[in-house]
Order: sequence, then C-alpha cells, then structure tokens
Amino acid sequence: MIEYRRFRNTDPPGLVDVWNDTCSGRGCFPLKNAALLDRWVLSKPYFDPDGFLIAVDSETQKQVGFALSGFGPNTDQTGLCKDVGIVCTIQVLPTARRHGVGKELLARSEAYLTQNGAKELRVGSMWPNNPFLFGLYGGSNSPGLLESDADAGPFLEANGYVKRESVVVFQRRLDAALAVADGRFPILRKRYDIQLLRQAAVGSWWIECVWGVLEPVEFRVFDKLTGMPAARAVVWELEGFNWRWKYPSAGILDVQVRPDLRKQGVGKLLVFHMLRFLQDQFFGIGELQVRASDPAAVGLCKSVGFEQVDVGWVYSKTTLPVPSPHVGEG
Repeated sequence: MIEYRRFRNTDPPGLVDVWNDTCSGRGCFPLKNAALLDRWVLSKPYFDPDGFLIAVDSETQKQVGFALSGFGPNTDQTGLCKDVGIVCTIQVLPTARRHGVGKELLARSEAYLTQNGAKELRVGSMWPNNPFLFGLYGGSNSPGLLESDADAGPFLEANGYVKRESVVVFQRRLDAALAVADGRFPILRKRYDIQLLRQAAVGSWWIECVWGVLEPVEFRVFDKLTGMPAARAVVWELEGFNWRWKYPSAGILDVQVRPDLRKQGVGKLLVFHMLRFLQDQFFGIGELQVRASDPAAVGLCKSVGFEQVDVGWVYSKTTLPVPSPHVGEG
C-alpha cells in the first residue's frame, strides 16, 4: 500500500535515491548526495513543504515517488503570483509505476495549487515560471519537460493536459574550429567593444531566487562612441551535466540586444565571442535554449553553428469548471 504525505526534513537521502533511479535522460544527472537538492530546491525562500509530496511504501517505509510544485513570479518579479500553479516534476520508481502512483501525486499536487489560489495549472518549469529544478534538470535553463523523456507527454495528455509552449534546446560542440562568416563583423568590431564582467549584474528578486548561489560571468557589448550598452548575456558552467554529456559544458543565458540594434548582427557577434571564450577555457559543449515562438532567436543559434538536440514543453490546463452539456432538451 502507498501512503502520501508532505515533505519531512529527514527525506532528502531517500529523495536522492528516487531521483537517481528515475532521472536517466540527457536533461538530468545523478546526485552524489543531497547538497544540490538543498541548493536548488529546499533553500528557496518560497519553498513550502506542503508542495513537496512524497509517496511511501507503507510496509518498507521507503520512498517510491515524489512530486514538487510551486508558483511563479508576479509581473515585476518582486514576489510570487499564485494565479498560475506549476508542477515542476513527478518522479516514480520503475517498480511502482502502472499502479496509479503518478496519477495520485499529480492529483494531490493540483489540489495543493488550487487551494492556494491557482486558476491555471502547468506541468514543467520554464522561465520565468520555474520556481524549482533550475540547475538540476534541463541543462542551461528551464525548458519545461524534455521530449527526450518520452513517458511524460502521454501521461499528462491522458490526465487532461495539453502542450502550451515550447523551447528549442541547442548545443554547439567546441572541440573543433569555430568558423562563422559574417560580413558585418569587421564593422561591428570597430564600433562595439565586448567586455567580460566576472560578476553578473544583480537581477530581480526572482532571478536571485532561481539562480541561487550561481555566479555567472556576464558579457556586455558597449558602443565605443557613446559608452551605451548594446547587448548582454551571461554564461555559467553546467557542472552536473558534464558527466552526462561527457564533455565540460557551459550554458548561455539571458541574451539581450537593445531593441533598436536587433537584426544588425550585434547578438550574433556577442554569442560568437562567448563561444570563442568558452573554447579558450577548454569547454567542449555550449548550450543555449530559445523559445520556439521566437524565429529570430532560433535563426541566431543556427547562424553560429548550434544544432538542435532536444525540445522542451510546458503542459497546461485550466482549473475553471467546464459547463455540463445540456441533455434531453427539446
């Protein structure tokens, strides 16, 4: 018999075991201990034990699954907004599957979220609605649920969820020469200066919460004549994923180009410069995730030699009641 309860402080070792036995795809990596679980989940200032549901075998008292839920930020990213509830992950041991454990964890997670005000439910963490698992799952950012985890989609669709939005996961191998031809580069290099800032600028409260103790390196493009910033992006080392992908890997985050300078090659020059930096630092893989609905960003990735390796999806459903059809009229 399976029992369901909220998170307890003694749970992390068992959670690590469940994680390591269930998360075997390219978008995650095994945990040696509970330290990273504490870093990316338990230490968040908005962590709620009621949102971390544990499935336990009543006979052995061993954990057989868990579900982790939370909420995203408000518009200015200064606090939580509970209109949208996010089920970040559901994990069930292979030996406990096909017995309704995952479905029960999902139902209880939905109840937790709606009782706390959620009007819409989503499954999968995707920026900015990614309260947990950044750094543990998905690679350079939070891509929702990866298509390479093939069981997730059918399970959610069977429980009333539909695909809402997607992210394309791109990677660039850095163990060969970086050859990117663009006739605009010589002119851009004369006008702009790319600077490396060893500490990224302080972001919003939400960025600080999600990134935690992450210390990304920031690259910033400046206009040499005016000194005005033109573009920026940050990069961080994907330590845990090095083992899974078998190469030292780094992720590029938060690529921003000033609106009046877009489609002029500034972003392309910045990303190419960052890839050269990563190659000089002996990284073997660079990863960048972009919205599938942003063709300019997708085109930028392809133009500097990135190749698609995966797709991430967020699934959603409304919690509003569906009116019953009128039967027997006339």
